[in-house]
Amino acid sequence: MEDTDYDYKLLNTIDLPADLRRLRVEQLPQVCSEIRHRIIEVLAEHPGHLASSLGAVEITVALHYVFDTPYDRIVWDVGHQAYSHKILTGRRDAFSTNRQLGGLKPFPSPEESEYDSCTCGHASNSISMGLGMAVAAKQQGDKKRKVAVVIGDGAMSGGLAFEGLNNVSATPNDMLIILNDNNMSIDHSVGGMKQYLLRLHTSKWYNRFRFHMARNLNRLGVLTEKRKNAILRLNNSLKSLLTREQNIFEGMNIRYFGPADGHDVIRLVEMLQILKDMAGSKLLHIHTVKGKGYEAAERDVTAWHAPGMFDPKTGERLKEEDCGNLPPKFQTVFGETLLELARQNQKIVGVTPAMLSGCSMNIMQHEMPERVFDVGIAEGHAVTLAAGMARGGLVPFCNIYSSFAQRAYDNIIHDVAISNLHVVLCLDRAGLVGEDGPTHHGAFDMAALRTVPNLTICSPMTEPELRNMMYTAALAEGAWVIRYPRGKGSTVDWRTPMETVGVGRGRKLRSGNRVCVLSLGAIGVTASKAIDKLAAKGNSIAHYDMRFVKPLDENILHEVAEAKYEKIITVEDGSLSGGFGGAVAEWLQDHECHTPLHRMGLPDHFVEHGAVNELYKLVGLDQEAIEKVIE
Repeated sequence: MEDTDYDYKLLNTIDLPADLRRLRVEQLPQVCSEIRHRIIEVLAEHPGHLASSLGAVEITVALHYVFDTPYDRIVWDVGHQAYSHKILTGRRDAFSTNRQLGGLKPFPSPEESEYDSCTCGHASNSISMGLGMAVAAKQQGDKKRKVAVVIGDGAMSGGLAFEGLNNVSATPNDMLIILNDNNMSIDHSVGGMKQYLLRLHTSKWYNRFRFHMARNLNRLGVLTEKRKNAILRLNNSLKSLLTREQNIFEGMNIRYFGPADGHDVIRLVEMLQILKDMAGSKLLHIHTVKGKGYEAAERDVTAWHAPGMFDPKTGERLKEEDCGNLPPKFQTVFGETLLELARQNQKIVGVTPAMLSGCSMNIMQHEMPERVFDVGIAEGHAVTLAAGMARGGLVPFCNIYSSFAQRAYDNIIHDVAISNLHVVLCLDRAGLVGEDGPTHHGAFDMAALRTVPNLTICSPMTEPELRNMMYTAALAEGAWVIRYPRGKGSTVDWRTPMETVGVGRGRKLRSGNRVCVLSLGAIGVTASKAIDKLAAKGNSIAHYDMRFVKPLDENILHEVAEAKYEKIITVEDGSLSGGFGGAVAEWLQDHECHTPLHRMGLPDHFVEHGAVNELYKLVGLDQEAIEKVIE
């Protein structure tokens, strides 16, 4: 799909930001146009995060034009904004390998480039990270280093962002925060901050007056740190009179500039050149359009957040069609089942932190909007909100991606588990998720949660099992965790009547007397295929789908321990350290079972990015690897 006729006249001369800075400012709009074309061209054939990066082209070019990177630090929040940054920082020719096994990483990473100041796969960490860098520079006497933070795609709704702002206001620093306001995360942004930013406006006269006054005071040396607070108080009073709008940022002693057009690169350069050397913390609020420059993405930004392959000329998405002879995604089964349960039980509600469409809770929202709560990028709040709902008599299904749930660990323990509240925590994207890499793999949930008292933790092997676990959890008491993978399952006819599952009860899938395989979750399908292949050759292999990691099915474990197998094999798609296999090993040791145990799971290192099947082969959890261990 590469457009061989397109002339990257300027972009091909930019190997590093130093080359960009040699251009005339009047040439920057053309650079932006070429970058935007390159992103569309590459992502059409090599899928990635399209819309967010298209919206951040101009601010990226302006930042690298004004700041002396990599000496000056640019901190990205939600790294899928940063494709332009990758292209401008020595990775232009390798950009087509982005998110592929062995290719460029999906998000900025210091391991990949000195221009990447930090890892940024999760949202809302940029202000805290940037402040730490700014403080470090001051502590070490480095007065010239500048730090600029770009926070966007709804990340300002996250609690960590507010914690960072609170500390920025009380810690001496010269950091520049750029609020890339596109009114979006993956879905539309929600909450009070969204409403505040929609209301926040500055008249053209006031904006021009404020900006030029700040520039002139700075040139005269009047705008010193010592006088900043008094000037801010005068400014707040002036703004209240002119606009009748209070400014939350200036109320925290962070000088506010904007809103500005985030797609006017020449104007952005002008503003950044002035703000760069201005003492004290300041915030530049820019308005951008997610998907800017590509009509299809601008029309439907949620669908084009990460659209997969598409025809760049027509805007047609080249996706695999769902049809009757293919199994659905686990996410679809979750969304449809939650709606079924909610129709049966008026107490059931849905809670999600900004992942309505990703987890398919939008299916329930479409029919029952008053019973679905999207809380923004705030996983900890989502869990505690669900706890409060449960305390009030509701049955909340709180859906969070496994890797994002790490940020709600304290809330799960303190607000749910200790009181054993009836919250059903659904961990989507458990196991390896593929091209988004180590910041998104759901590797650690079992190891993190199985030691927490009062939690019931289960994982379905198939889509009907997911339905049954959700049904059981809705009728049960106490705190539940249901973990399941991303993408398509294995069962075509999944709309079976829901049945309760015995808590802590697994199921025997195959009898055998030589080797016993205990699997947990969807990885059991791969194990089953390996067992079927070996059984066809005369091997006698037992297979149990354990279903629960907490509580373990002790009846099955007693049966296995007494059978005197040659070896027992555990298979899981979570961290081998502290996970399901570890729980089985502990039980076997406690019950003095000396049958050799071989545990298969994710290794004790971060797994890179790549296609899911490639990664499972890489870590030795593919069908062939399981066959070898069984033999």
